Amino acid sequence: MPELPEVERAARLVRDVALHKRIVRVETTEDDIVYNGISHVEFAKELQDRVVTGVGRYGKVFYIELDGSGRMPVLHFGMTGMLQVRGEKAIYYRETPRKASTDWPPRFMKFILHVRNDESGATTELAFLDARRLGRIRLCSSPLTEPPISTLGFDPIISMPDLEVFTKSVRKRTCPIKALLLDQSFSAGVGNWVADEILYHARIHPEARCHTLTDDQIAPLYRQTLEVCRIAVEVNADDSKFPEDWLFKYRWGKGKGKKYTMRLADGSPATIKWITVGGRTSAYVAELQKLTQIVESEVLGSDGSESELTPITGSEDENKPVRKRKHRVEPTDSPTLSPVKRRSTRSNRVSVTLYEGTKDQGSN
Repeated sequence: MPELPEVERAARLVRDVALHKRIVRVETTEDDIVYNGISHVEFAKELQDRVVTGVGRYGKVFYIELDGSGRMPVLHFGMTGMLQVRGEKAIYYRETPRKASTDWPPRFMKFILHVRNDESGATTELAFLDARRLGRIRLCSSPLTEPPISTLGFDPIISMPDLEVFTKSVRKRTCPIKALLLDQSFSAGVGNWVADEILYHARIHPEARCHTLTDDQIAPLYRQTLEVCRIAVEVNADDSKFPEDWLFKYRWGKGKGKKYTMRLADGSPATIKWITVGGRTSAYVAELQKLTQIVESEVLGSDGSESELTPITGSEDENKPVRKRKHRVEPTDSPTLSPVKRRSTRSNRVSVTLYEGTKDQGSN
């Protein structure tokens, strides 16, 4: 999912392409899921013949300011949303796939803005795409004071609180720190990889409980929340320009037999492990991020089996349910019940189901 740095990159693209230009045409496709509280026709009419006066971002949401008294577009990418300029490939979350196309109009297009420079007469086309339909397109009169932005917590780039306020906000929670960082009502814009990066540099285990963190832990947590976001934004979310000591360079590809070359300061290999926290798979370095209190979870085993940590609410659009193993418990002292073993074809787990009246198998 695009996080704060990737959404800031998108806002910059809109500024480069559309700022001070007039929207002379709006193409839309019907989608009553992505268009939130409005129709695609209503969206097009509201933007027609208005000039782009600014582009803003808060958390993972970005918005386009327009002249006149009408409402303005407020956009959220969800999992697979992206922008594409005609004649160029779309801006993907991580890396552009080889099969990426410049065909126009692009697949999964929700709208295309035709913006014209009134002085030169040149027109540029900018499309909003969303394959999985988890993004949202809204219209707001005052983007910063209306939902969804008004419901968000601090933005690490725009509105980071001071250390004292930050410390109090952390310590009044009892959930794992990773789950708190993912909660958009706490830190807007921080997603899965950004949270892992923050915790790695702060040397805090993702399952450490918020109320147990010391001043010596919260101070680097505060600093790294600022620094990770700042550095990623400065390089326009281009991960090839991220520092070589970032966990981002090594955290991808779990379960694919990938060999990791991350090294500790003394040159020895780093051990990257994965657990599920707040409903999300979390990467951490075992030698540097140690858990000091007991928590109810399991580190992913060498066979790649999933942790059974109970999911804790994070952001509304990021949490994924964690499957739990169900065990049927039946009384074993009943003389009328006999166990029959069955093997699941999905997981190769052996389960025992007790059937009534199966003592004499030949009578069935």
